[in-house]
This record gives sequence, C-alpha cells and structure tokens, in this order.
Amino acid sequence: MQPDDGKLSTTALARKLDIPVQQLFSTLVDHGWIRRAGEHWSLTPKGEFEGGSYKKSERYGSYIVWPEQLEGHPLLAAIESNQRISAVNLCRNYPHLHARQINRALAELGLQHHTLLGWELTPLGKSLGGQQEESRSSGAFYVTWPQEIADNPVVLRELGRQSAQSITEAPDDGQAERDLFESAPEEAGTLRGIDGHVLDTPLQTAVCNWLYLAQLAHAHRRALPVEEALHADFYLPAGNIYIDCWEENVPAGQLSARLQKREVYRELDLRVLEVNADDVERLDEVLGRGLLAFGIRC
Repeated sequence: MQPDDGKLSTTALARKLDIPVQQLFSTLVDHGWIRRAGEHWSLTPKGEFEGGSYKKSERYGSYIVWPEQLEGHPLLAAIESNQRISAVNLCRNYPHLHARQINRALAELGLQHHTLLGWELTPLGKSLGGQQEESRSSGAFYVTWPQEIADNPVVLRELGRQSAQSITEAPDDGQAERDLFESAPEEAGTLRGIDGHVLDTPLQTAVCNWLYLAQLAHAHRRALPVEEALHADFYLPAGNIYIDCWEENVPAGQLSARLQKREVYRELDLRVLEVNADDVERLDEVLGRGLLAFGIRC
C-alpha cells in the first residue's frame, strides 16, 4: 500500500527494499523506531524523528508511513546487505524451480521438515544459519537463511541438479553458445533421479524427483497385474496408483504398448494418472490435484 502523497507504508517500504516485511518490522522494533500498542503499531519519538508519521484511510484505519527517501538510511541499507532469504528468494537463482520444490529439496537434505504448521527448522538447518519464522498474515511457519546458503556446496549441488533436470531441451539452431557451466547432456536411459532410479526421459526424471521429494514411496517400471509384459512408468503402493508419462513424440513402437496399457487400466478399473510433456512446469498442480482425487495428500 503506497499513499498518494509519496510516503510509503512499512509494507511498501519493505517491498521497495526487497526485504521480508517481517524482517523490517523486527529491525524497526529492535532499534526503537516503532512499538506494538495492542493490535496496532505506534511510532516512538525516534521513529518520528526519522520521518515516520501516520496516515488514515477508510479501509485500513490509521497506519504508519515513511518518507520515500528513507530507503537510503544507513540502518535500512544494513538490512539489505545482511538480508536473509527464503525459498521464494532462492527461485531467483533457480528460475526453473518453484518455491515448493526448493523447500522440499531443503527438507530432503535434512535442513527442515514439513508439519501441519508449515516448514520447521531442524538442528542441522540451524547449524547452517537457518531461523524459524512465522507469517504475520497466516501464522504459517517458514524458514529463512543467510545469503551464504545459496553458495553452500551441498545445496548448490542438489538445487543445481534439479534445476538442470527441469530445463526442457531447446532446439539447437547452431547459433547459441553453450554455457560453460552447463552439465553435459545425458543419453536416453542414463538419466538418474535423486533416489537413484535410472530413467529414460527428462519428463520421467522430473516426475520421479517430484514423488521422491513429496516423500511418496514409488516403484519405477512396475509390471501391471496382467500376463502381458506391460509396465507403468511409476506405481505408488499407497493408493495403488499407476502413473504414466507421455512424451511429446512417442515412437510408433512404444505408442502401441501405451495404448494397450490404457485399455488394461480401463478394463481393470485401475487408478491411473497420465502426465504429458507440457505438464512438466506444473507438476504440483497436475500430480498434486490428481493424487488428492485418489485420497493422497502431499
């Protein structure tokens, strides 16, 4: 919220500084600029000296605003230089990953774990500088990290690998220069998921990693309960759910077997989810909702 007179609310100031609003509020309290008065925030004499004032609106009532030029204040500049980051901020380093994927990856490394309250810090995560936070709006728990977490060798390795596996290969027009830091492409059948499964395609790898990070036990190339040699790409024993990945261009020899599998699923009334090539960027939606329809919450 930004008032018409050019002054910024505390939330708008945090957004302009690109820091978590909770961190800004905490800093202003710690340095005696504001204090809590019942359900509201009030200015201290120090806060008024630094340019803070009150703004009234019919919708929000009375709230604190700050002059726009305050963003250059040494105290706020120090916050920026010591800014803590969350999974959302780490998405800037890994634009092909969503915050939920990053949170799950950090949990798989043992740095945090998911509970009914949200993401909770573990002792190992605390040793790396993690801090437990709570959302002021929803009360949900989350974890913030020092900037250095992005350069931690283990975190860098795991997030880098997942990011590389999430990138769909673009057509090579012979003009683009290869990134010196890009991993060498892996041949079909040599892709490996985080859990060690050897997979055939990038789509299968993305699905395998999603299931693993969601802490869902799964088998790869599970035989269907028929005499024919038909295999599902993945099988979840919890819920008896089969998952098949449909690539954009399925070879004719494979297409016949996949269509036969579809008929088996239908005849035996088996639970099945199909993931298409264009679903790779929205697996949370496709798999999350699909599994929830079968009673699996993840």
